[in-house]
Amino acid sequence: MIQVRGSGILLHITSLPSEYGIGDFGPAAYRFVEALEQARQHYWQILPLNPTQAGYAHSPYSSPSAFALNTLLISPEMLVRDGLLRKSELEPAPEFSERRTAYKAAAWYRERLFSMAYRRFRGSGPDREFETFCDASRWWLDDHALFVALKDHFHGEAWDRWPEEIRSRQPEALKEMRELLEERIRKEKFLQYVAARQWSALRRHCARHGIQVIGDIPIYVAYDSVDVWANPGIFKLDENLRPNVVAGVPPDIFSKTGQLWGNPVYDWPVLKKLGYDWWVRRIARSGELYDLFRIDHFRAFADYYEVPAGDATAEHGTWVDGPGADFFETLARRFPCFAIVAEDLGANTPAVQALLDRFDLPGMKILLFAFGGGIEKSPHIPHNYVPNLICYTGTHDNNTARGWFEEEASEEDKARFFAYIGRKVGADEVHRELIRLAMTSVARVCIIPMQDLLGLGSEARMNYPSTTEGNWVWRMTPEEFAGAPFEWLRGLTELTGRG
Repeated sequence: MIQVRGSGILLHITSLPSEYGIGDFGPAAYRFVEALEQARQHYWQILPLNPTQAGYAHSPYSSPSAFALNTLLISPEMLVRDGLLRKSELEPAPEFSERRTAYKAAAWYRERLFSMAYRRFRGSGPDREFETFCDASRWWLDDHALFVALKDHFHGEAWDRWPEEIRSRQPEALKEMRELLEERIRKEKFLQYVAARQWSALRRHCARHGIQVIGDIPIYVAYDSVDVWANPGIFKLDENLRPNVVAGVPPDIFSKTGQLWGNPVYDWPVLKKLGYDWWVRRIARSGELYDLFRIDHFRAFADYYEVPAGDATAEHGTWVDGPGADFFETLARRFPCFAIVAEDLGANTPAVQALLDRFDLPGMKILLFAFGGGIEKSPHIPHNYVPNLICYTGTHDNNTARGWFEEEASEEDKARFFAYIGRKVGADEVHRELIRLAMTSVARVCIIPMQDLLGLGSEARMNYPSTTEGNWVWRMTPEEFAGAPFEWLRGLTELTGRG
């Protein structure tokens, strides 16, 4: 249960300003934390920090590893600060766009820097801190580093296309590959070590400035991931280690054929027999990385939708019971103070609500969902809020507040919005009115997407669900950062008792 009234900003690391193609753990992140403190904010919410891959359009929700960090977030400037690079070695850098994340170019540029940093690190002799990190992280790092090395060795092929003895993890074959790929494996461990050091340093900076980090855990993992390759028994796979069924959601008013996500689904009875060990370790890892964290698609713990593998749409799936309260009882025994936020959007069924109530888990409410028909009973309208929840103007899956008003809201929606705030406003004022509604609500926490604080339109949208093009690329420019209305936000925060 959230006990303290506060507010914060949603901004993923990749969306920070940077000279090197993608936001990272570098100087702009430190300045952003200081700006949050000046604005009397208490929270910085981010998206998953796991690695991304081009085959999944760099979605942070389809990662090749549920435990590793995204090495693209390593800051070149911090490599210079730590003596792993010289400043002159950062040049020449490509002419990166300030407004869009350039994943491919950023990866190409960083690979040169990473290779130089690794050679310098290797040449400096044994490093006790690095070896301690490898020992403490062995339970996930060994398989992850081997997986990355094998992906390189097999030219990016998905693991189910690797040779049979490696695909099925035969011990002698894995031993042979570890010896063959020893240097690449050690380099990946080094990069994970550097990413962990940089993130830990940024987390300490957050703590010094009174900022708590809200992380994000995707409910599912990608099929082409070390998690499925190394733990096939906890997923519903056939004798060839391919999915029997895949995840999705059924047809609704937004999609006539449903959403076919394609992720493998968990074999929850098997997980239960194992004491939910893989998930326990995942929660423990998240506790190392964040102060509290959101679990995406929380409903799947109550019941989840699975579709026969090979179906072209999600129309013919079925609902299956999830682990329910037994899973959370296990977590409660292992983590008496686990800080989980439930992404309970969509159909909040009685089973989902029972889990929220039983374990005092805060849910989420979205103001952009509040102004349709039946506004008086909408769970997303502030007069129906309870204190133990997080209120958002919108999330990474929504349009921006201004984009919603300009492109999606009907005339009836706008009329209800105007009636609720007591006046008519133009598109250039909508974001501030929605922020004001969130901040004045009884919700103990409200989170504002940075795009809404800046009053940006749909060009700044982060994600279009069920699409793969143009997502996860918005970045805040240095000029937008410098001109952000943090003083206005500070005044509203103090006025509404959130400071």
